[in-house]
Amino acid sequence: MSGRLLRLACAAAVTAGIVLAPVPAAAVPEPGSGADRSVAGLLTDLQRLYREAEKATETYNGTEERLRAQRAVVRRLDAELARTRLSLRDSRGAAGRLARQQYRNSSDLSPYLRLLLARDPQRALDQGHVLGQLARDRAETVGRLAGNERKADELAGRARKALEEQAALAKRQAEERDGVRERLRAVEELLASLTPGELAALAEFERSGIAEAQERFMASGALGDDDKPSAAGERAVRFAVEQLGKPYEWGAEGPASYDCSGLTSVAWERAGTPVPRTSQEQWARLERVPLDELRPGDLVVYFPEATHVAIYLGDGMVVQAPRPGAEVKVSPIAANPVLGAVRPDPGGEPLRRYTPPRLPEGAADGSDEGYADAYAPAAPETSIR
Repeated sequence: MSGRLLRLACAAAVTAGIVLAPVPAAAVPEPGSGADRSVAGLLTDLQRLYREAEKATETYNGTEERLRAQRAVVRRLDAELARTRLSLRDSRGAAGRLARQQYRNSSDLSPYLRLLLARDPQRALDQGHVLGQLARDRAETVGRLAGNERKADELAGRARKALEEQAALAKRQAEERDGVRERLRAVEELLASLTPGELAALAEFERSGIAEAQERFMASGALGDDDKPSAAGERAVRFAVEQLGKPYEWGAEGPASYDCSGLTSVAWERAGTPVPRTSQEQWARLERVPLDELRPGDLVVYFPEATHVAIYLGDGMVVQAPRPGAEVKVSPIAANPVLGAVRPDPGGEPLRRYTPPRLPEGAADGSDEGYADAYAPAAPETSIR
Protein backbone atom coordinates (compact mmCIF):
# COMPACT_ATOMS: atom_id res chain seq x y z
CA MET A 1 0.00 0.00 0.00
CA SER A 2 2.28 2.75 1.26
CA GLY A 3 5.45 1.30 -0.28
CA ARG A 4 4.04 1.29 -3.82
CA LEU A 5 3.01 4.94 -3.67
CA LEU A 6 6.28 5.97 -2.05
CA ARG A 7 8.32 4.17 -4.72
CA LEU A 8 6.30 5.93 -7.42
CA ALA A 9 6.99 9.26 -5.74
CA CYS A 10 10.71 8.51 -5.54
CA ALA A 11 10.77 7.50 -9.18
CA ALA A 12 9.10 10.78 -10.08
CA ALA A 13 11.70 12.63 -8.03
CA VAL A 14 14.58 10.97 -9.86
CA THR A 15 13.04 11.62 -13.28
CA ALA A 16 12.26 15.21 -12.48
CA GLY A 17 15.65 15.74 -10.85
CA ILE A 18 17.42 15.37 -14.21
CA VAL A 19 15.77 18.53 -15.39
CA LEU A 20 15.14 20.38 -12.17
CA ALA A 21 18.35 19.86 -10.21
CA PRO A 22 19.23 23.59 -10.34
CA VAL A 23 15.98 24.55 -8.57
CA PRO A 24 16.89 26.63 -5.46
CA ALA A 25 16.29 24.92 -2.15
CA ALA A 26 14.63 27.96 -0.58
CA ALA A 27 11.16 27.56 -2.07
CA VAL A 28 9.44 25.73 -4.88
CA PRO A 29 6.23 27.08 -6.44
CA GLU A 30 3.32 24.74 -6.96
CA PRO A 31 2.02 25.24 -10.50
CA GLY A 32 -1.37 26.87 -10.55
CA SER A 33 -1.59 27.37 -6.81
CA GLY A 34 -0.27 30.91 -6.61
CA ALA A 35 1.57 29.96 -3.40
CA ASP A 36 5.08 28.84 -2.51
CA ARG A 37 5.94 25.88 -0.33
CA SER A 38 9.33 25.85 1.37
CA VAL A 39 11.39 22.76 0.59
CA ALA A 40 12.79 22.87 4.11
CA GLY A 41 9.25 23.02 5.47
CA LEU A 42 8.15 20.14 3.27
CA LEU A 43 11.10 18.03 4.39
CA THR A 44 10.39 18.84 8.03
CA ASP A 45 6.75 17.80 7.60
CA LEU A 46 7.71 14.62 5.79
CA GLN A 47 10.33 13.70 8.36
CA ARG A 48 7.89 14.38 11.19
CA LEU A 49 5.31 12.08 9.62
CA TYR A 50 7.89 9.37 9.02
CA ARG A 51 9.11 9.65 12.59
CA GLU A 52 5.57 9.40 13.95
CA ALA A 53 4.99 6.33 11.78
CA GLU A 54 8.18 4.66 13.00
CA LYS A 55 7.44 5.51 16.61
CA ALA A 56 4.01 3.94 16.19
CA THR A 57 5.62 0.94 14.50
CA GLU A 58 8.04 0.35 17.37
CA THR A 59 5.14 0.64 19.84
CA TYR A 60 3.27 -1.94 17.79
CA ASN A 61 6.37 -4.16 17.73
CA GLY A 62 6.68 -3.94 21.51
CA THR A 63 3.05 -4.96 21.99
CA GLU A 64 3.51 -7.80 19.50
CA GLU A 65 6.48 -9.04 21.52
CA ARG A 66 4.51 -8.88 24.77
CA LEU A 67 1.57 -10.63 23.11
CA ARG A 68 3.87 -13.38 21.87
CA ALA A 69 5.23 -13.87 25.40
CA GLN A 70 1.72 -13.80 26.88
CA ARG A 71 0.56 -16.50 24.46
CA ALA A 72 3.43 -18.66 25.69
CA VAL A 73 2.30 -18.05 29.29
CA VAL A 74 -1.27 -19.06 28.42
CA ARG A 75 -0.05 -22.24 26.71
CA ARG A 76 2.15 -23.14 29.69
CA LEU A 77 -0.66 -22.56 32.22
CA ASP A 78 -3.12 -24.54 30.11
CA ALA A 79 -0.70 -27.48 29.95
CA GLU A 80 -0.02 -27.32 33.69
CA LEU A 81 -3.74 -27.10 34.45
CA ALA A 82 -4.41 -30.16 32.27
CA ARG A 83 -1.73 -32.15 34.12
CA THR A 84 -3.10 -31.05 37.50
CA ARG A 85 -6.65 -32.00 36.55
CA LEU A 86 -5.41 -35.44 35.45
CA SER A 87 -3.60 -35.86 38.77
CA LEU A 88 -6.73 -34.67 40.58
CA ARG A 89 -8.80 -37.30 38.77
CA ASP A 90 -6.30 -40.01 39.81
CA SER A 91 -6.34 -38.76 43.43
CA ARG A 92 -10.14 -38.86 43.53
CA GLY A 93 -10.09 -42.40 42.15
CA ALA A 94 -7.59 -43.49 44.81
CA ALA A 95 -9.66 -41.83 47.54
CA GLY A 96 -12.76 -43.66 46.32
CA ARG A 97 -11.02 -47.03 46.38
CA LEU A 98 -9.75 -46.44 49.93
CA ALA A 99 -13.23 -45.40 51.05
CA ARG A 100 -14.74 -48.62 49.66
CA GLN A 101 -11.98 -50.68 51.27
CA GLN A 102 -12.51 -48.98 54.61
CA TYR A 103 -16.24 -49.68 54.39
CA ARG A 104 -15.64 -53.42 53.74
CA ASN A 105 -13.13 -53.71 56.62
CA SER A 106 -15.07 -51.64 59.15
CA SER A 107 -15.71 -53.10 62.64
CA ASP A 108 -17.17 -51.85 65.87
CA LEU A 109 -14.32 -53.45 67.86
CA SER A 110 -11.30 -51.42 68.79
CA PRO A 111 -7.86 -52.70 67.67
CA TYR A 112 -7.09 -53.48 71.41
CA LEU A 113 -10.14 -55.74 71.82
CA ARG A 114 -9.45 -57.46 68.49
CA LEU A 115 -5.93 -58.27 69.76
CA LEU A 116 -7.26 -59.72 73.07
CA LEU A 117 -9.88 -61.89 71.36
CA ALA A 118 -7.68 -63.10 68.55
CA ARG A 119 -6.75 -66.81 68.45
CA ASP A 120 -3.40 -65.82 66.89
CA PRO A 121 -2.14 -62.61 68.61
CA GLN A 122 0.91 -62.39 66.30
CA ARG A 123 -1.33 -62.46 63.22
CA ALA A 124 -3.50 -59.81 64.79
CA LEU A 125 -0.44 -57.63 65.38
CA ASP A 126 0.61 -58.10 61.74
CA GLN A 127 -2.86 -57.13 60.59
CA GLY A 128 -2.62 -54.09 62.82
CA HIS A 129 0.55 -53.00 61.09
CA VAL A 130 -1.18 -53.44 57.74
CA LEU A 131 -4.18 -51.48 58.88
CA GLY A 132 -1.89 -48.75 60.21
CA GLN A 133 -0.15 -48.54 56.86
CA LEU A 134 -3.51 -48.37 55.11
CA ALA A 135 -4.52 -45.53 57.42
CA ARG A 136 -1.35 -43.64 56.58
CA ASP A 137 -1.97 -44.26 52.86
CA ARG A 138 -5.48 -42.90 53.27
CA ALA A 139 -4.13 -39.77 54.96
CA GLU A 140 -1.60 -39.22 52.19
CA THR A 141 -4.19 -39.77 49.49
CA VAL A 142 -6.61 -37.33 51.11
CA GLY A 143 -3.77 -34.81 51.50
CA ARG A 144 -2.84 -35.20 47.84
CA LEU A 145 -6.44 -34.81 46.82
CA ALA A 146 -6.84 -31.60 48.80
CA GLY A 147 -3.54 -30.24 47.47
CA ASN A 148 -4.42 -31.04 43.87
CA GLU A 149 -7.83 -29.39 44.27
CA ARG A 150 -6.22 -26.21 45.63
CA LYS A 151 -3.61 -26.23 42.84
CA ALA A 152 -6.25 -26.78 40.17
CA ASP A 153 -8.32 -23.88 41.47
CA GLU A 154 -5.26 -21.62 41.61
CA LEU A 155 -4.11 -22.58 38.10
CA ALA A 156 -7.61 -22.10 36.71
CA GLY A 157 -7.67 -18.57 38.13
CA ARG A 158 -4.21 -17.76 36.76
CA ALA A 159 -5.14 -19.19 33.35
CA ARG A 160 -8.28 -17.03 33.20
CA LYS A 161 -6.29 -13.93 34.14
CA ALA A 162 -3.57 -14.72 31.58
CA LEU A 163 -6.19 -15.19 28.89
CA GLU A 164 -7.79 -11.85 29.79
CA GLU A 165 -4.38 -10.15 29.54
CA GLN A 166 -3.83 -11.78 26.16
CA ALA A 167 -7.17 -10.47 24.91
CA ALA A 168 -6.32 -6.96 26.15
CA LEU A 169 -2.92 -7.06 24.38
CA ALA A 170 -4.54 -8.28 21.18
CA LYS A 171 -7.01 -5.38 21.31
CA ARG A 172 -4.18 -2.90 21.95
CA GLN A 173 -2.19 -4.38 19.08
CA ALA A 174 -5.11 -3.90 16.69
CA GLU A 175 -5.48 -0.27 17.79
CA GLU A 176 -1.75 0.35 17.33
CA ARG A 177 -1.84 -1.30 13.90
CA ASP A 178 -4.59 1.13 12.89
CA GLY A 179 -2.46 3.99 14.25
CA VAL A 180 0.50 2.99 12.08
CA ARG A 181 -1.71 2.77 9.01
CA GLU A 182 -3.19 6.19 9.74
CA ARG A 183 0.25 7.78 9.94
CA LEU A 184 1.39 6.08 6.76
CA ARG A 185 -1.70 7.40 5.00
CA ALA A 186 -0.68 10.90 6.09
CA VAL A 187 2.74 10.33 4.47
CA GLU A 188 1.07 9.14 1.27
CA GLU A 189 -1.24 12.15 1.18
CA LEU A 190 1.65 14.57 1.56
CA LEU A 191 3.69 12.86 -1.16
CA ALA A 192 0.68 12.70 -3.46
CA SER A 193 0.21 16.46 -3.06
CA LEU A 194 3.75 17.29 -4.27
CA THR A 195 4.62 18.24 -7.82
CA PRO A 196 7.52 16.62 -9.68
CA GLY A 197 9.52 19.81 -9.12
CA GLU A 198 8.92 19.70 -5.39
CA LEU A 199 9.85 16.02 -5.22
CA ALA A 200 13.09 16.67 -7.08
CA ALA A 201 14.03 19.65 -4.92
CA LEU A 202 13.09 17.70 -1.81
CA ALA A 203 15.35 14.78 -2.77
CA GLU A 204 18.27 17.10 -3.52
CA PHE A 205 17.76 19.06 -0.32
CA GLU A 206 17.76 15.85 1.68
CA ARG A 207 20.92 14.52 0.00
CA SER A 208 22.85 17.72 0.57
CA GLY A 209 21.67 17.97 4.17
CA ILE A 210 22.77 14.42 4.98
CA ALA A 211 26.14 14.97 3.30
CA GLU A 212 26.70 18.09 5.42
CA ALA A 213 25.58 16.30 8.61
CA GLN A 214 27.93 13.41 7.91
CA GLU A 215 30.85 15.76 7.21
CA ARG A 216 30.27 17.63 10.47
CA PHE A 217 29.88 14.38 12.39
CA MET A 218 33.11 12.88 11.09
CA ALA A 219 35.01 16.14 11.62
CA SER A 220 33.78 16.37 15.22
CA GLY A 221 35.97 13.45 16.29
CA ALA A 222 33.00 11.50 17.56
CA LEU A 223 34.29 8.32 15.96
CA GLY A 224 37.67 6.75 16.62
CA ASP A 225 39.44 4.10 14.64
CA ASP A 226 37.11 1.17 14.24
CA ASP A 227 37.81 -1.82 16.46
CA LYS A 228 37.57 -5.27 14.92
CA PRO A 229 34.24 -7.01 15.51
CA SER A 230 33.69 -10.07 17.62
CA ALA A 231 32.93 -13.35 15.86
CA ALA A 232 29.21 -12.83 16.56
CA GLY A 233 29.42 -9.21 15.42
CA GLU A 234 30.95 -10.28 12.13
CA ARG A 235 28.14 -12.79 11.59
CA ALA A 236 25.53 -10.11 12.34
CA VAL A 237 27.14 -7.69 9.87
CA ARG A 238 27.39 -10.29 7.12
CA PHE A 239 23.76 -11.27 7.62
CA ALA A 240 22.68 -7.61 7.44
CA VAL A 241 24.67 -7.10 4.23
CA GLU A 242 22.95 -10.14 2.72
CA GLN A 243 19.61 -8.38 3.27
CA LEU A 244 20.56 -5.30 1.20
CA GLY A 245 17.88 -4.41 -1.31
CA LYS A 246 15.01 -6.03 0.59
CA PRO A 247 12.04 -3.72 1.20
CA TYR A 248 11.17 -2.00 4.46
CA GLU A 249 7.85 -3.17 5.87
CA TRP A 250 6.60 -2.09 9.24
CA GLY A 251 6.42 -4.92 11.76
CA ALA A 252 8.42 -7.25 9.49
CA GLU A 253 11.16 -9.60 10.73
CA GLY A 254 12.18 -11.15 7.42
CA PRO A 255 13.02 -13.07 5.50
CA ALA A 256 11.47 -11.09 2.61
CA SER A 257 11.26 -7.67 4.31
CA TYR A 258 12.23 -5.87 7.52
CA ASP A 259 11.61 -2.82 9.62
CA CYS A 260 14.57 -1.17 11.35
CA SER A 261 14.59 -3.19 14.59
CA GLY A 262 13.42 -6.30 12.80
CA LEU A 263 16.66 -6.22 10.81
CA THR A 264 18.90 -5.66 13.85
CA SER A 265 17.18 -8.24 16.06
CA VAL A 266 17.17 -10.96 13.40
CA ALA A 267 20.80 -10.25 12.45
CA TRP A 268 21.96 -10.77 16.03
CA GLU A 269 19.67 -13.76 16.54
CA ARG A 270 21.29 -15.38 13.50
CA ALA A 271 24.65 -14.52 15.03
CA GLY A 272 23.71 -16.56 18.12
CA THR A 273 22.97 -13.66 20.48
CA PRO A 274 19.24 -12.86 20.76
CA VAL A 275 18.45 -9.19 21.50
CA PRO A 276 15.18 -7.37 22.29
CA ARG A 277 12.82 -6.84 19.38
CA THR A 278 12.36 -3.06 19.47
CA SER A 279 14.83 -0.19 19.18
CA GLN A 280 13.70 1.23 22.55
CA GLU A 281 14.32 -2.07 24.32
CA GLN A 282 17.64 -2.52 22.54
CA TRP A 283 18.68 0.91 23.80
CA ALA A 284 17.35 0.29 27.31
CA ARG A 285 18.63 -3.24 27.91
CA LEU A 286 21.85 -3.67 25.95
CA GLU A 287 25.22 -2.39 27.16
CA ARG A 288 26.06 1.08 25.86
CA VAL A 289 29.40 1.85 24.26
CA PRO A 290 31.03 5.21 23.45
CA LEU A 291 30.89 6.16 19.79
CA ASP A 292 34.67 6.35 19.62
CA GLU A 293 34.80 2.65 20.57
CA LEU A 294 32.38 1.43 17.91
CA ARG A 295 33.08 -1.83 16.16
CA PRO A 296 31.18 -3.50 13.29
CA GLY A 297 28.05 -5.20 14.56
CA ASP A 298 27.29 -2.64 17.25
CA LEU A 299 23.83 -1.07 17.08
CA VAL A 300 23.52 2.66 16.49
CA VAL A 301 20.33 4.11 17.99
CA TYR A 302 18.70 7.33 16.78
CA PHE A 303 16.45 10.11 18.05
CA PRO A 304 15.79 11.10 21.69
CA GLU A 305 13.06 8.45 22.02
CA ALA A 306 15.25 5.68 20.50
CA THR A 307 12.78 5.12 17.66
CA HIS A 308 15.27 4.03 14.98
CA VAL A 309 18.25 1.66 14.93
CA ALA A 310 20.91 0.47 12.48
CA ILE A 311 23.90 -1.92 12.44
CA TYR A 312 27.32 -0.32 12.36
CA LEU A 313 29.25 -1.41 9.28
CA GLY A 314 32.48 0.53 9.85
CA ASP A 315 34.13 3.65 8.42
CA GLY A 316 31.25 5.83 9.57
CA MET A 317 28.60 3.82 7.72
CA VAL A 318 25.64 1.71 8.86
CA VAL A 319 23.27 -0.88 7.39
CA GLN A 320 19.65 0.07 7.99
CA ALA A 321 16.07 -0.44 6.94
CA PRO A 322 15.32 3.29 6.53
CA ARG A 323 11.57 3.80 6.14
CA PRO A 324 8.41 2.64 4.33
CA GLY A 325 8.95 2.63 0.58
CA ALA A 326 12.72 2.28 0.92
CA GLU A 327 14.99 -0.76 0.93
CA VAL A 328 17.67 -2.07 3.27
CA LYS A 329 20.78 -0.08 2.38
CA VAL A 330 24.13 1.32 3.47
CA SER A 331 23.86 4.86 4.85
CA PRO A 332 26.06 7.46 6.54
CA ILE A 333 25.94 7.12 10.30
CA ALA A 334 24.72 10.73 10.57
CA ALA A 335 21.76 10.26 8.19
CA ASN A 336 19.65 10.57 11.37
CA PRO A 337 20.48 12.25 14.69
CA VAL A 338 22.49 9.74 16.72
CA LEU A 339 21.38 9.01 20.28
CA GLY A 340 24.17 6.54 21.05
CA ALA A 341 25.32 2.98 20.52
CA VAL A 342 24.86 -0.39 22.25
CA ARG A 343 26.74 -3.68 22.04
CA PRO A 344 24.82 -6.98 22.12
CA ASP A 345 27.94 -8.98 23.08
CA PRO A 346 30.07 -6.80 25.37
CA GLY A 347 32.13 -9.83 26.41
CA GLY A 348 32.91 -10.87 22.84
CA GLU A 349 36.63 -10.79 22.05
CA PRO A 350 37.61 -8.84 18.90
CA LEU A 351 38.77 -10.95 15.99
CA ARG A 352 42.49 -10.90 15.25
CA ARG A 353 41.80 -10.63 11.56
CA TYR A 354 38.76 -9.13 9.90
CA THR A 355 37.90 -8.56 6.26
CA PRO A 356 34.76 -6.42 5.82
CA PRO A 357 32.04 -7.99 3.68
CA ARG A 358 32.06 -7.04 0.05
CA LEU A 359 29.15 -4.73 -0.73
CA PRO A 360 27.07 -5.31 -3.84
CA GLU A 361 26.78 -2.59 -6.44
CA GLY A 362 24.18 0.00 -5.49
CA ALA A 363 24.32 -0.84 -1.76
CA ALA A 364 24.21 2.87 -0.86
CA ASP A 365 21.69 3.91 -3.50
CA GLY A 366 18.33 5.35 -2.55
CA SER A 367 17.08 7.75 0.08
CA ASP A 368 18.59 7.75 3.55
CA GLU A 369 15.47 9.62 4.76
CA GLY A 370 15.77 11.22 8.15
CA TYR A 371 12.77 11.13 10.46
CA ALA A 372 13.37 14.47 12.11
CA ASP A 373 15.59 17.48 11.55
CA ALA A 374 18.83 15.55 11.13
CA TYR A 375 20.62 18.55 9.73
CA ALA A 376 20.75 20.81 12.76
CA PRO A 377 24.38 21.72 13.51
CA ALA A 378 24.05 20.62 17.14
CA ALA A 379 22.78 17.13 16.33
CA PRO A 380 26.15 15.31 16.22
CA GLU A 381 27.44 17.10 19.32
CA THR A 382 24.43 16.34 21.52
CA SER A 383 24.57 12.67 20.57
CA ILE A 384 28.18 12.08 21.68
CA ARG A 385 27.67 10.62 25.17
